Amino acid sequence: MPCLSLSSLRLPPAAPPPPSSSSSVEFRRVAFLRASASVVSAASTSEPKVVVTRERGKNAKLINALEKHGVACLELPLIQHKHLPDLDKLSSLLKCSAFDWIIITSPEAGIVFLDAWKAAGNPNVKVGVVGGGTASVFENIAPSSKQFLNVAFSPSKATGKVLASELPRNGDERCTVLYPASAKASNEIEEGLSERGFDVTRLNTYTTVPVQHVDEKILKRALSMPVVAVASPSALRAWVNLVPELERWNYAVACIGETTALAAKRLGLKSVYHPTNPGLEGWVDSILEALKLHDKVQIV
Repeated sequence: MPCLSLSSLRLPPAAPPPPSSSSSVEFRRVAFLRASASVVSAASTSEPKVVVTRERGKNAKLINALEKHGVACLELPLIQHKHLPDLDKLSSLLKCSAFDWIIITSPEAGIVFLDAWKAAGNPNVKVGVVGGGTASVFENIAPSSKQFLNVAFSPSKATGKVLASELPRNGDERCTVLYPASAKASNEIEEGLSERGFDVTRLNTYTTVPVQHVDEKILKRALSMPVVAVASPSALRAWVNLVPELERWNYAVACIGETTALAAKRLGLKSVYHPTNPGLEGWVDSILEALKLHDKVQIV
């Protein structure tokens, strides 16, 4: 496949911008990932309208959910995950130390944690998760191991800020938290918990990097799709870096949650959609809303 050459790309005629709206897999170290996209659709005659951009192998749930609404997708993985040195510390720490809480704030962080937890011999842990999508990572562990891992807390709103403000603690007693996270995650959680008196240990176990190659022909198709679905600021930045004339690209970005949506607006994108609470169901609703507005504009 040819590698990306931005100088050869030209955007299709811009569509009028719709109004902005606020609306288990194994983790592997990847040294190199070539991103060649594929069209996924229930009906072979359907023209894809949504670009899905998560790491290869992580787009199926969104694709299947949109398929139920008759929406076909173009898969264009833009990011990949890479282990960091703190990952080696994680299983050792789980073996020799006990924590009142383990805080997991993304499916990827959950997958990384589970690998380390199994390597540590399945010690007893109590886990707090940011939302349902993250909690689902723990549903497929072996029944014989579930008694040792208790997913005991999820905040009223699936954000790090709310998690930090609502995580239970026992009075004035010392409460310890282990927070294995992406190196690109903000300091919001550990700062919020520390302000409340928690003793927080953060480990940056992985990071997110752009894929090294994108197929030029597939990217040209993606640039003309009315909606791009992104699940992280990293994927968003990777997309923006691939758009040769960003100021002329007037299609919509549908974000999984508020954090990614704020990043999109800071990057100058105007048609930004996101659900109030992060998660697959709300994400799908935001994508459908963006498509509905696009279709109305096209009719006018």
